[in-house]
Amino acid sequence: MNTSMIVYRLFDVADEINLDLVQALWTSRNKIASRLRLDRISTKSITFKNPPVLVELGNHDLEINGKTYFTEVKARIFDIGVISLILRIEFEEDVTEAEYLDMAIASENMPEDKIREYLDSVLETIEQACTKKRVSDFEEDFVVYYFKDEMPKWDIVPLLLKDKTPVSEQTRCNTLANCFSYSDDITYLAWDSALVYDKTGSLDVPDLLEFANAQFLELRYYDNALADAIDRSYDELEEANVANKANRVEAYRRIRSRLMEIMADISNIMGNINNALQVTEDIFYARIYTRYLELLKATVWKDNIDYKLNTIQRTYTLMNEEVASYRLERMSITYAAILAGILLVSIVGLFFK
Repeated sequence: MNTSMIVYRLFDVADEINLDLVQALWTSRNKIASRLRLDRISTKSITFKNPPVLVELGNHDLEINGKTYFTEVKARIFDIGVISLILRIEFEEDVTEAEYLDMAIASENMPEDKIREYLDSVLETIEQACTKKRVSDFEEDFVVYYFKDEMPKWDIVPLLLKDKTPVSEQTRCNTLANCFSYSDDITYLAWDSALVYDKTGSLDVPDLLEFANAQFLELRYYDNALADAIDRSYDELEEANVANKANRVEAYRRIRSRLMEIMADISNIMGNINNALQVTEDIFYARIYTRYLELLKATVWKDNIDYKLNTIQRTYTLMNEEVASYRLERMSITYAAILAGILLVSIVGLFFK
């Protein structure tokens, strides 16, 4: 049946990653590094601004759920600051529905020590290419059930839900609603899983879903970063407002400067995330990509980010007005003092004339 399961673990590791340098660093160690290129999709329909780099981490025997599986491990590196670990697990021809479902459920509990080992090995090699390197608490995972020779006559709802619990007919219908087929291939989408049958062996659909997850991960990270920035600013404003006016305005200047930097940085990064992949035609694969982003509710996260950026902009404007008002006030006092001095000199001059 030529059956496999592709488990993805995506990590936020940097603000940006220089992919040209990644390729140079990787090949300098006599290792293979290649750019993402979709096999069956016209570049006129879907365009990558900066195609991510795929590197090979070798074949490994992984113990999962008490069993050992032969696993091909790769990593894909995205310029938006994401590393995606790709673990492709191959199954015997006679794998049963129950065995495959058990593995699907177990895919949520991959051996963390091995995952971190693979991630660290990639980061160690590409560290020079990372801007503001980190391993944040933000990560994503999803799984693709991949079938090449034939579509199994299994109940795929438990696979997509990763749950053996019987479900209602409505839940079943909703789970199977996101189905796409072009010719004799088929794709089912769920928010953290997908089933793909493609007799050509093409990985175009899994690659697109992985790309969408990388974008989604960064939306989550920067939404949280903005929330933290707003909370910090409000705390600093509370402290500043109990100070005298001169100290308050000086604090406003510091906060204003930092907020300006945050707005510029995140606006630039958001542009990179949103423009990382451009869909120019409503073709089959573009519909899969777009629908998957809808399942992830990516638009909601984008709206949240826009709202927070607007909040920061309003805060910046208010502080700017306060600083400008204080500057005018100081200038008025200075002008008044100068005028008083001129008048005093004139009066003294008249007195001694």
